[in-house]
Amino acid sequence: MEYLPIFLRLSAARVVIVGGGHVAARKADLLLRAGAHVTVVAPRLQEDLRNRAALGELTHLAESFAPAHLEDAVLAIAATDHRDINTAVSEAARARRVPVNVVDDALLSTFIFPAIIDRSPIVVAVGSAGYAPVLARWVREQIEAALPSSLGALARFMGERRRSVQRALGPAARRAFWERVVRGRTGAQVLAGDEPGARRSFDAEVLVSQLTTSATAGRSALGEVYLIGAGPGDPDLLTLRALQLLQQADVVLYDRLVPAAVLERARREARRVFVGKGRGAGESRTPQEEIHELMVRFARQGLKVARLKGGDPFVFGRGGEEIEALARHGIPHLVVPGITAALGAAAGAGIPLTQRGLSQSVTFVTGHPSQDDSLDWRTLARAAQTVVFYMGVGNLEPIVARLRAAGADASRPAALIERATLPGQRVLRGTLAQIAELGSRAGLSPPALLIVGEVAALPAAAEAAAVPAPAAAETAADMIQPI
Repeated sequence: MEYLPIFLRLSAARVVIVGGGHVAARKADLLLRAGAHVTVVAPRLQEDLRNRAALGELTHLAESFAPAHLEDAVLAIAATDHRDINTAVSEAARARRVPVNVVDDALLSTFIFPAIIDRSPIVVAVGSAGYAPVLARWVREQIEAALPSSLGALARFMGERRRSVQRALGPAARRAFWERVVRGRTGAQVLAGDEPGARRSFDAEVLVSQLTTSATAGRSALGEVYLIGAGPGDPDLLTLRALQLLQQADVVLYDRLVPAAVLERARREARRVFVGKGRGAGESRTPQEEIHELMVRFARQGLKVARLKGGDPFVFGRGGEEIEALARHGIPHLVVPGITAALGAAAGAGIPLTQRGLSQSVTFVTGHPSQDDSLDWRTLARAAQTVVFYMGVGNLEPIVARLRAAGADASRPAALIERATLPGQRVLRGTLAQIAELGSRAGLSPPALLIVGEVAALPAAAEAAAVPAPAAAETAADMIQPI
């Protein structure tokens, strides 16, 4: 490490800023928030600094810099446009062993300001050793997006109760207790703004911990299950809540539509269990009842279980069956929605699912209907709507045949989208009369969706003004548009 990351207590400490411009104003704002006594040395001040000086929030010395200004200072900041002044500040600070930051000049600095995520009293700092400040800010944005805005409230909630927990529980039980608070129902309630509910859950958690350690040593408290929608595949499309709970889970039960990049967002120590339902030759298939048993068994061991499902748990994800099973066994559970595959695929392909004048409704249909197929194919075949068939690649010909038999025009636009939102996504467009053969020739494979409706032609229509229509002899590969 080129720099040691530390946190300084600056409450009532004297900090000197040399310079009176906008950069100096930003540094002054940060230091004042940390409780420092700020002295600004500059012949003139910009408006914000003048206002703060007039209100007595900081001290202004309308002078040119002199080394004596650093007497009793614990930090020095040089924020002028003149290198000779900045150099003089740096040399004077070093001579007095005062840490100094010269803005945008790492060579003259002994410390640098990091990019900061402020969830006080939780504070996260990101630095790049001065090599790439823009990259550090980008990393900060990624972390900031993953941290709940109410994280500080949870820290204060816990801090207010530390002593009572120390009195109630022995040292061996405290860490496990706080882990359950942070990762469990109490923490979730604080983050959601339900402090009365959090107080009740906290008191119950203390009581359970006392009973566990005194009367039922060695037995685990009841865990919980999170049904998490993993979205269409791109890990950047996970919801913030999904990321937070994946970082809390002890066990992750995942299906075949969850890519490795999404699994990597889970806590590193979490156990990963594949419970997919492979459809190809030689692929394993986990019965749904066995998935129910695994969730219940792990939760009864006191573990937090993430049931990670492609798309959304309640859109062809059998999430309803799973929460019924959990409810029967009294297992606490939480459902986190995900971007369902139809929305992700349509967005990735640039196909609006609804469009004024073309489609006034959208219908999601399974591409693997049950034996007693009760789908209303006449309704699905009507124009002026969009129909999305999930998991329909293996049944393209029967689906097209049923639509045509129900009255759908052979020229009705259709699109196949393979590996939506993932690297290598492919979009194939055609008509109902063409789409099954085009999909076969292109070798499309699951996961893929079929979109039927006038909207499927919109991107192609937009391109027609600039690109000549394809020749009739064009192959399926020619009609595939890589994204």
